[in-house]
Amino acid sequence: MSLTGFTRTHVAPDHALLTPDTFIRAPLPGWTNTLCIVHISPELGARFKMYTAEMQPGGSGEMTLLDIQRFAYVLSGRVGLEVAGAQHTLEPHRYAYLPANTPHRFTAYTESRMVVFEKPYQALAGAEAPSLVLGFEPEVAATPLMGDEALQVRLLLPDHPSFDLAVNTMTFEPGAHLPMVETHVMEHGLLFLQGGGVYRLGERWYPVQTGDVIWMASYCPQWFGALGKGPSKYLIYKDVNRHSLELL
Repeated sequence: MSLTGFTRTHVAPDHALLTPDTFIRAPLPGWTNTLCIVHISPELGARFKMYTAEMQPGGSGEMTLLDIQRFAYVLSGRVGLEVAGAQHTLEPHRYAYLPANTPHRFTAYTESRMVVFEKPYQALAGAEAPSLVLGFEPEVAATPLMGDEALQVRLLLPDHPSFDLAVNTMTFEPGAHLPMVETHVMEHGLLFLQGGGVYRLGERWYPVQTGDVIWMASYCPQWFGALGKGPSKYLIYKDVNRHSLELL
């Protein structure tokens, strides 16, 4: 901690950069022997929740809220997932999407960390409810963003109207950058997994690095450029496939 109280963390009405030196850990209902860092929540102005669950061996997490879907991505350790009568083992870079109202239980076999996104599910007329998804990020096919081979995107959930959220990874070679300053209706939650660079949020430019979390509200101008000698990579959430008028 800086003796002068300096931090890169900055919170604005339409965005936030949240850095590890300011993270606060606390219990959350449904989690045992686990401390959670709530990064993004409705209290910030978001329409979803993002947190890191730091699990001790034997720690567990269960469904506690109705109509809330959950996406969990393992950052470290080894976690068991019991769902739909089957047992799965999740190690780093493995992930699970749990549809709303799906009973399940995570159990840590070792000290483990998972990043979790939660959102109320918005049903869509004519579309079936989404199903359980299990995956391993390195095995997901990567595609270049707008033809730029230096910027690869992996879609971790099906691109299908049943899903009202998307979670992707984006990997930038050194010097790669988004092709434009984006301004759009979707909001984002983002975790830097590797590397760093400079992120524009609104009218500010921020140095960012591994472990940082970013919230971007709808219509917040945003852009990223990667710096350093190795690739930069982040995990990013967004809402998709729904009319915002339904939220009024």
